[in-house]
Amino acid sequence: MFDSLQIKSLTSQDIPRWNQYLSDASTGTFFHRAEWMGIFENSLSHKAYYLFAEVDKSIKGIFPLVHIRSRLFGNSLASLPFLGNGGIIAAEDAVIEALESEARELAKRLGVSYVEYRYRDKGRPNLTTKSGYVIFRKEIPETADECMLMIPRKQRAMVRKGIKNDLETRVEDHLDNFYPIFSESYRNLGTPVLSRKYFEAIRQSFGKDCQVLTVFKDNKAVASVMSYYFRDEVIPYYGGSLPEARGLIANDFMYWELMRRSCEAGIRIFDYGRSWEGSGSYRFKKHWGFVPEPLYFQYDLIGQSEMPDLSPSNPKYRMAISVWKRLPTGLTRMIGPLLARGLPG
Repeated sequence: MFDSLQIKSLTSQDIPRWNQYLSDASTGTFFHRAEWMGIFENSLSHKAYYLFAEVDKSIKGIFPLVHIRSRLFGNSLASLPFLGNGGIIAAEDAVIEALESEARELAKRLGVSYVEYRYRDKGRPNLTTKSGYVIFRKEIPETADECMLMIPRKQRAMVRKGIKNDLETRVEDHLDNFYPIFSESYRNLGTPVLSRKYFEAIRQSFGKDCQVLTVFKDNKAVASVMSYYFRDEVIPYYGGSLPEARGLIANDFMYWELMRRSCEAGIRIFDYGRSWEGSGSYRFKKHWGFVPEPLYFQYDLIGQSEMPDLSPSNPKYRMAISVWKRLPTGLTRMIGPLLARGLPG
């Protein structure tokens, strides 16, 4: 179909073209933006391979990949690790097949066990699919009053309780409140936290398209969320709260405030992100009236015969999660990033 099709690797000069192609593509997502390549390489020390298909100097498809090599969690190529989704963005099957073929050859050269694809909308028939992760996305109305009425009655009551607790939200241009809250929240879940350097790189790379919203009670920060903005979507991706936030209904209030602010700014899609089926975050999002849709985690198995299982439901991680929850938060902030960078959640 394309006699002159070439597969190339992204350079700094290609970044504007890559992002323009992404902006024009109907299936493009925030997680495919070219800036993530530098974030992976500079803040996590993972080699990234951002491939694109070119025909007559015109980009016809993009495929971001990151090489994760860990003694504990294996050796893989992923699109994309740590993020909600990835995979190939292209309109023509011939382009998709060429990018898949290039990824497989790269995987063999690197000696990885598998290539992981994270598709949001639909998977590829030639790949092995693992179920379990879902995404919650919903169109929100044009006014705050309509947003409130859209929320199911019981959850709406929780939001109103939070409003009555005299909580305050502020948009912050630093991580001084977000990171301590987020890292403590992750410790309480038994999950190693990524480094502050990683989050600083995200904030600096995306500027106004990355925003931190923090909830305060009597001038003390109790909950915080980092959100991404892409087209007409808001994506609250990293969030956490302190134990006292539960009694204050601060989490419910925080996401309501984010929804209200987004609605008033003309944002039309609220993307609650991915969750594992049956998890606490899965149930929380369903209470907001969001309907789960499957994410397609797919695998091209190279050096192994079975799909990897790095999910939180894997019984082999149960003891480690239990121990991690009992460690001092300061210690988890020190050693957590060394573990987390190898676990492409």
